[in-house]
Amino acid sequence: MDPQGPDPHAGSESDLQAWVDERLPPQRRAAVQQWLARDAEAALRVAQLRAQAQALRQAFGPVAEEPVPARLRQALRAAAPGRPAGWPALAASALLALALGTAAGWSLRAAVGPGRAPVPVGVAALAREASSSFVVYADDPARPVEIGAEGRAELVRWVSARIRRQVAVPDLSAAGYRFLGGRLVATEHGPAGLFVYQDGDGGRITMLVRPMALERDTPMLKEQRGRVAGFAWAQDGLGYSVMGAGRPEAIHPLADEVRRQVAARL
Repeated sequence: MDPQGPDPHAGSESDLQAWVDERLPPQRRAAVQQWLARDAEAALRVAQLRAQAQALRQAFGPVAEEPVPARLRQALRAAAPGRPAGWPALAASALLALALGTAAGWSLRAAVGPGRAPVPVGVAALAREASSSFVVYADDPARPVEIGAEGRAELVRWVSARIRRQVAVPDLSAAGYRFLGGRLVATEHGPAGLFVYQDGDGGRITMLVRPMALERDTPMLKEQRGRVAGFAWAQDGLGYSVMGAGRPEAIHPLADEVRRQVAARL
């Protein structure tokens, strides 16, 4: 093996976990960065770990900011009357943090199941899947879609049958985007429909739609992943995500229009 080449062990699970937690020493971090640059699956895994960590922070962070319950402080004071005056509150905070960590761990285990790698859940997962699908398909100059706009009815029947929910294709022509077509794509949470649009300058956006087992009615969540940005939300058990290359502010009006048409049942 070339000693100057990429480290073949840099993509281990422990390295990826440490990368997300920013616990790698500089030399090891450089090796993992090289690995992520050439291994799309490892890069997706890192994105999943980051999304899961963010979901846990959102779920349990507010609890950690709450005051320590008075009953817990009193119990600790009674158990150790000789301790300094501030000790009960400090100990109670430590116990509360431990409880939150345990709860977060069990929540993560429940979300992914035994023996499975952690993955994002809910709308956060949908946004990551949509971002990855955009990179894979919308950037393809030759074949961004499997069924073109002329087969719109066939595409809608195919996607609706596979995800077991009726879908429709939003009309974004007033916003300057014509419908190119779409395809069925695989996600961590089952099949999804991917619809591709293009403006007059060749810029493309995508809409991903799939059923939601969690967060079935959820407001818009902004997603920024490198040069890809967009929004994801859920309504009536279906998740939608609109992605494009550029700033989130440029994608927001398009996502709002898709949401408006979805709410009007197209």
